[in-house]
Amino acid sequence: MMKRIAVIGQSGEIPSEVRKIAEEVGAEIARRNAVLLTGGGSGVMEAASKGAKEAGGLVIGILAGDSTDVANDYLDVPITTGLHFDFRSLVLVHSSDALIMIRGGNGTLGELSAAYMNKKPVVIIETTGGWATKMKEVAYEGGYLDERRTVEIAFCDSAKVAVELAFKRIEEPLNEERNTGRIGD
Repeated sequence: MMKRIAVIGQSGEIPSEVRKIAEEVGAEIARRNAVLLTGGGSGVMEAASKGAKEAGGLVIGILAGDSTDVANDYLDVPITTGLHFDFRSLVLVHSSDALIMIRGGNGTLGELSAAYMNKKPVVIIETTGGWATKMKEVAYEGGYLDERRTVEIAFCDSAKVAVELAFKRIEEPLNEERNTGRIGD
């Protein structure tokens, strides 16, 4: 079965260097014959989608609401969920084997938290700004969101390493504590 890698990050206008990194992440995901999932919109999502599409990959956008009007031009499969952004993000997280975080604000932070609570591996490209740059300094013991140590967050500074780490983390066996199901708040 094809691996499913989600890219989460800032929507709207993003700096050109962040756009380039997101495009590289999308292309690397496609080159490894994995499916790219995003929220389907602008910014990091659009850049990653463009990179994957141009590299011949399959690009799926998990959209909030019932309209494809907000979908970026690089999606192969825009999925409308009929859900508000917060709940759409849960569909994205649960549909992914691993997530890569690039830049990001509050919405991205919520997706990171949902991934952590649901034991999804996350790789953060910490040089991209926003919460991606701040997370390591606020992370519990440098790699967790709290003392439960649900799943260690990986940090890196390049697109290629981020995708390599995401694939590696997918293959790592879950420890006994993580095999017991969803962790509550």
